[in-house]
Amino acid sequence: MTAAGERTRRAREREAAAARHRGLEAAENFSAGFAALAQLAIDGSQVSARAVDLLSGRVLFSVDDHIVLPTAGIGKVLLLLEVAARLSDGSWSRYDVLDRTDSDLIGGAGVWQHLHVPALPLADLAAIVGSTSDNVATNILLRRVGLDAVRQRAESLGITKSALLDVVRERRGPDDAPQLSVGSTAELAWLFARIARGEAVDASTSYKVADWLALGADLTLVASAFGLDPLAHTRSDHSLTLFNQTGTDTGIRCEVGVLRGPRAGVAYAVTVVFADKDISTRLEALGAMRTIGTDLLEYVH
Repeated sequence: MTAAGERTRRAREREAAAARHRGLEAAENFSAGFAALAQLAIDGSQVSARAVDLLSGRVLFSVDDHIVLPTAGIGKVLLLLEVAARLSDGSWSRYDVLDRTDSDLIGGAGVWQHLHVPALPLADLAAIVGSTSDNVATNILLRRVGLDAVRQRAESLGITKSALLDVVRERRGPDDAPQLSVGSTAELAWLFARIARGEAVDASTSYKVADWLALGADLTLVASAFGLDPLAHTRSDHSLTLFNQTGTDTGIRCEVGVLRGPRAGVAYAVTVVFADKDISTRLEALGAMRTIGTDLLEYVH
């Protein structure tokens, strides 16, 4: 095949991938993010994304947003919703103290594994799940709540494609759930929009969850484009406010959040599942997510 023929073939592949992965029509100011995800798809990654205007509910950007993909720590938000609901209805007190045992210690995300304190109040556990996606706190809260209750709460909200499937494990055996959580970006963006509007269970529950997630220190994915202080962004900064949750595992990067600016507010969800074979492949995925973040920033600011 000639060089010109090869270029034509590649161009057709890009156009076919773009057509295959275009969900709803992308707004013009999201064209860069759409192109970045399309390139990942051409290279063999699975991509899914959705962004909606908070006020109007208009879909701004959509790429394969109904498919269900692994979402790593994103499912912890469903746990936080159940915890917040029980605090709001008076079933639990924020001062209930939960103990940590040696068997609870697990590596990965979070800070409690590095602390000496053997017990913490329930609301503090929720705060460190929101801020650092803490694995130890997640498992201890799950022991108190139960996976069935988390599932039932999600179903009561109309969530059918997104779920927290298991406790956090350092190794997954053949008898364990294959993923910590799964979800569709359409459903997750819809859920975060409801949280932002105070409609997830009720206003008290929604705002508790939003406050915990606003502590989130992981601004390495979509939110890397927003220019916020990772350790202190609970207040408006250059007229921007954010709450988000990220999910990270080998070959998985996902983020769900709500970004508000002086012109508009958006709820967004992005998931990329890729062959994490080398650092360049990973950086391509991260770069595409940052590109989407830049599009979101331009829309709200």
